[in-house]
Amino acid sequence: MSSQDPSTAERWTPTPAFGRAVLLTGLLLIAAVLLGRVDLVVLAAPFALGTAYALHRRPTELPQVWISGEEEHLVEGGEVTGTVSVGNPGTVPYDVAVLRTRVSPWLRIERASLAGGTVAEGGRSGGTRRPAVAGRPFVTSVAPDTAVDLELAGTALRWGRHRLGPAGARVSAAQGLLVSRAVIAEPTRTRVYPKTEPFDAVEAMPRAAGLVGAHRSRRPGEGGELAGVRVFAPGDRLRRVDWRVSLRARQLHVAATLSDRDAEVVVLLDVLAEAGRSGGINGTASVLDTTVRAAAAIAEHYLHRGDRVALLEYGPSARRLRPATGRRQYLTVLEWLLDVRAQSSPHEPYDLVFGPQVLSADALVVVLTPLLEERSAQMLARLARSGRFVVAVDTLPADLSPPTDRGWAEVAYRLWRLDRETMIAQLREHGVPVVPWAGAGSLDQVLRDVARLAAAPRVGGR
Repeated sequence: MSSQDPSTAERWTPTPAFGRAVLLTGLLLIAAVLLGRVDLVVLAAPFALGTAYALHRRPTELPQVWISGEEEHLVEGGEVTGTVSVGNPGTVPYDVAVLRTRVSPWLRIERASLAGGTVAEGGRSGGTRRPAVAGRPFVTSVAPDTAVDLELAGTALRWGRHRLGPAGARVSAAQGLLVSRAVIAEPTRTRVYPKTEPFDAVEAMPRAAGLVGAHRSRRPGEGGELAGVRVFAPGDRLRRVDWRVSLRARQLHVAATLSDRDAEVVVLLDVLAEAGRSGGINGTASVLDTTVRAAAAIAEHYLHRGDRVALLEYGPSARRLRPATGRRQYLTVLEWLLDVRAQSSPHEPYDLVFGPQVLSADALVVVLTPLLEERSAQMLARLARSGRFVVAVDTLPADLSPPTDRGWAEVAYRLWRLDRETMIAQLREHGVPVVPWAGAGSLDQVLRDVARLAAAPRVGGR
């Protein structure tokens, strides 16, 4: 984007070099007049002529600055590139152009090249590599009607929308006698998608209610799961005839199958609290990091199998993403996850989140929660009492260290841990399975148990 401002395009100020040239020329001429010495006039002539010639070719337009960032799909740990350009729209060259730019701390810039040469390398500070170009000046000259690019390359450390910029430039012209005001370019945002952890789960689903899909249902129909053998009826296809049973029984029999149907998976993100410190893709993970990466992995797995996936936020904003299938839904999920933020709320957001017709009766609800607040446990219990198929995934980091800044902090931390374990045990008594997130296989046993319970016959009261 350009940052040219037409209303102030000719705002150039003299430099100290201009003041020294004028002062020296004036002093020499005054001395020549007072002392009657022609040689002092000869000494002042080069300064006067040089200053007049430089000012005769003074610039009339301010420089232009652009910032362009990565437009393709960028994932955590991937290479990020960006370009900061300074252009000269006039006919007078810029003798010196000083360019500075800011970079988000989650974009670790390791290489920066200007006019084809490498000018900066990342350094280490306190064990963490810091951006090499944040606030550092880069100096070049710019010819008329051309632009010079500062190319940046590095690594994206964390998911989110990260800023590249703002960038500013000041140029000097007329042989260093004039300097422009600072021209600022607005920052651009680079989208970094969460890296999906390896995740796989069994095919067991509580209820598969769609028309087509990969899950076995309990309803007869066209599918790949054998349900038994029955007598041939009008409308049955000949390819379904079981000739062995038919010859033995002397009557046509066909193989009956169960229909394959898709399921609806609702991933609920508990964003009421945050804990832990994020260290990027190669460091420690906070609650929000684990939640976002787990949600992306679960959504990718079930969307790849043809299921419908929806997303919900349990928080004051109550954001939701409607259920859908396919690759477009997966890209929409990744885009939706970039805006996930931890938001505390003084009120219970249950009624705000679970409005009418939000959750399907047959949907599998996977709740990603750190269980840091009692309201989260109450929400899980209410979902279970309403007859939903709920699975709670614990996203609290296992290596969360207790505070040590106060005398009773460690004791309070241990008591809080015991109270949290009691809360988890009570949830399991209410029929809500709670499992820690561990990537592939995290939900296998839980999904088998939930599917077994859903398939069990229910006793109705009289």
